[in-house]
Amino acid sequence: MSKMWAAALVISVLYGAFSGRGTETGLAALQGAPAAVEVILGTGGLICLWSGVMEVMRRSGLTAGLSRLLRPVLGRLFPRAARDRDTMDALAANVSANFLGLGNAATPMGIRAAQGMARLSDRPGTASRELCLLVVLNTASIQLLPTTAAALRASAGSASPFDILPAVWLSSAASVTAGLLAASLLARLCGE
Repeated sequence: MSKMWAAALVISVLYGAFSGRGTETGLAALQGAPAAVEVILGTGGLICLWSGVMEVMRRSGLTAGLSRLLRPVLGRLFPRAARDRDTMDALAANVSANFLGLGNAATPMGIRAAQGMARLSDRPGTASRELCLLVVLNTASIQLLPTTAAALRASAGSASPFDILPAVWLSSAASVTAGLLAASLLARLCGE
């Protein structure tokens, strides 16, 4: 991956130099670096805040309650994971965080759920159908409140950062539906 980033950087600088826009390329780099740091700090703060909220939810038992609420749906999608309470709790917390648009805060719970699924797998070292489904749900998650996107829009100066809600609802529902259908089809084709 680092080779790809290095190649993209070199190609961009060379293109800027050979197209007669070397000055603009240099200025963009100088102006973009501080802007990138601001975005990273803002996003990092959001990640810390919502990771803390999710940890409080976990310690207070709220994720366990949410897990019980989501268990019928998640149990049908993840029957093997449903047998292990810790894996199901991590899975429920992950789905909940994604539902609230907290993709970055969902990552630790997703990793915990994936580790639990790997532990429960009867084929170590091979991604199970459930693990693949978890990746699909994390990539194309349904979002009720896209808090990270709204925070980025607000930091960019948007007067109404949540104006994107209808588009987010439609696109996330469509992406989850397409992802689940594709995962189901591929699982059948692969004999799982």
